[in-house]
Amino acid sequence: GCFVFKPSTKKRRLEEKTAPNFRSTSHDSEDTELRFVTCQSLWNQIKSETEQIQENLNKQLLDNLVSFLSRSHSDFQEKTTKWTCRMKFREIPTAALVLGVNVTDHDLTLRSLSDVLQDNITPYVVLLEAKDCPGIKNLMQKLMGQLMNCDVEVDSLEDEDCVQVSQNRIRCSMPSLISWYESVTKKTDSETPSKKRNSSSRHWQSPPVVVIFKDMESFTTKVLQDFIVISSQHIHELPLVLIFGIATSPMIIHRLLPHSVSSLLCIELFQSLSCKEHLSTIIDKLLLTSRFPFKLGEKVLQVLINIFLYHDFSVQNFIKGFQLCIVEHFYSQPLSVLCCHLVDIKKRVYSLSHDQCENIRRLPSFRRYVEKQESGKQIELLTNDSFLKEETEKLLEDLYVYHENYVSILRCLHVFTSSLPKYPLGKQIRELHCACLENQVWETEEYESSLQLARMLNKTDLVTMLQKCVEILMSSSRKEFDKTVEKLKEFLTQFQNLEEASQERDMSVSSQQELQKKTDLYHLQKTLLELKESRRSKKLTKFEMLRFEVVDYIDRLVRKYLVPADNRTLHEIVYFNAATVLRGHLNAAPRTALHTALNNPHWYLKNQALKCDGGGISNKAPDICIVYKLHLECGRLINLVDWLEAFSTVVMAAEEANGDAASTDQVDDIIHARFIRAVSELELLGFIKPSKQKTDHVARLTWGGC
Repeated sequence: GCFVFKPSTKKRRLEEKTAPNFRSTSHDSEDTELRFVTCQSLWNQIKSETEQIQENLNKQLLDNLVSFLSRSHSDFQEKTTKWTCRMKFREIPTAALVLGVNVTDHDLTLRSLSDVLQDNITPYVVLLEAKDCPGIKNLMQKLMGQLMNCDVEVDSLEDEDCVQVSQNRIRCSMPSLISWYESVTKKTDSETPSKKRNSSSRHWQSPPVVVIFKDMESFTTKVLQDFIVISSQHIHELPLVLIFGIATSPMIIHRLLPHSVSSLLCIELFQSLSCKEHLSTIIDKLLLTSRFPFKLGEKVLQVLINIFLYHDFSVQNFIKGFQLCIVEHFYSQPLSVLCCHLVDIKKRVYSLSHDQCENIRRLPSFRRYVEKQESGKQIELLTNDSFLKEETEKLLEDLYVYHENYVSILRCLHVFTSSLPKYPLGKQIRELHCACLENQVWETEEYESSLQLARMLNKTDLVTMLQKCVEILMSSSRKEFDKTVEKLKEFLTQFQNLEEASQERDMSVSSQQELQKKTDLYHLQKTLLELKESRRSKKLTKFEMLRFEVVDYIDRLVRKYLVPADNRTLHEIVYFNAATVLRGHLNAAPRTALHTALNNPHWYLKNQALKCDGGGISNKAPDICIVYKLHLECGRLINLVDWLEAFSTVVMAAEEANGDAASTDQVDDIIHARFIRAVSELELLGFIKPSKQKTDHVARLTWGGC
């Protein structure tokens, strides 16, 4: 059975009071079209950037695979000794491509691979899925159908062994495939020199036939075995290359295939980029940049990351969730029209209407800003729209400056925290970013632990970190960091002039050697106490003082620039913080959706005739909705006869109102058939099941409201 646990009404009321009521004004807003165009333009920019990032991340993998294909093909074309040996052992060149458990991302990677191969190596690339290949006959039909650019009907797969090419029917077998390949390659060779030159610029002469198994684990063992054995017998006639898309481990090849079959494959292993590294790059390029004005709040970003880490490891789903955030923000926030690039802010701010100015005044961050101003300025901000627009333009420009400074200092802090022996604030920059968005990071225990560890770094590590920070700040377009860069370079110069570091290192090494010599517990404790006392009484060296000064300077930068975005005025315009709304979209609640659809079809169908108040049953509702509402009034067992009579009563009210003159018997048969169909649909959805106690009853399976 299915059970529902309702949240407390107190909590629900509190959420309703605190939630901003933007949705009510979103439909009739004056600038809906402009918001839509802005949203679409922003998403197109992010989409193109994402595609470019993924292309760059997969470039090394695709280049390696192209190189592998080239080597395999050249061996066949030149008939070298290596290919002759393969012919004797009947080995098929095979690439085992380990893609990871993020199965939803595999399709994009393999299609990119297919496009690259078709552009550079061969036009004969086939993508096979296990669901389309339950048997060897189906596999051969799909293989030849894709190679010959003809569609194979699913119904015909089970009855016929042929595919339709132009006016001819070709039998799906390996000899037929070989004869087709020879005819195609001969036709290419017989072309005019100019055409041949153009084709050879993109494809190899006698190009290989590449078969990509998208989900190798899902293929049945018998299908793979039969295909590999048959192909190996014709490898001297057909330059076949296999690519296995693997989600788990390369060992799956040996688990699925016996040694007699796997020995027919000449396997080379390829590993794709880790999905976590992929996600970190996406977040780094899309969120930690000033190129895109739209930003994600801490809770929203955490929802997307948690779904990624604990559900599917899918980068594509993360990007879809990011797209959903953009759409939801521009749909629900009337002021999202100001979420644009810096060059467009002035024009859009001064085109705001009075209602939009009132929306700005209602923002919680703007209210806090007004409360801190003098009384005269407060009156101007709350009553004068022109003055408000001038102030809004300045505040939005300050917000963009804050983003640029935030990203630069965040990267500098990440240089320090990621180089520590432990990772109190996380190793990835996304973890540090979430910590800074959540609250004032310098007040956390993890930050204090990081500072303590940073105060124990050696000279080499400190110099390396400072050099990286200088590079980061110099790449920023902000002149505000010029003094910061000068200060960091001054630290580097002081480190270069220090000689005490080497002496301190010698002292520490000698003390460690002394500790290693004394293995007796009493002497060891005595030596440790002596070292502790000497450190207390000893003054700090110049290196230690300089190290403390560097860490304190970085700490001041963090406190100045890494203020949480929630503390910035007008952050609601560019930050999407509705984590509850996003969670409702992404975390499915199928029973709630089903109950809403069946109990209140007006909610989804948007038909006013289906709307009924007071818990009544509309006779114009779909049959399954009528049956569902009637079943809610019943107990554990439902009498089918009574249920049919109640259904007939509701439906007949509609028939009588329409004045139908059909015969009674015909009406009864039609109503009976409609009732049986509706009950069967409810049973399919899992709301009822047949009862063994009484043959004319069904048992109800769900209880409680949604």
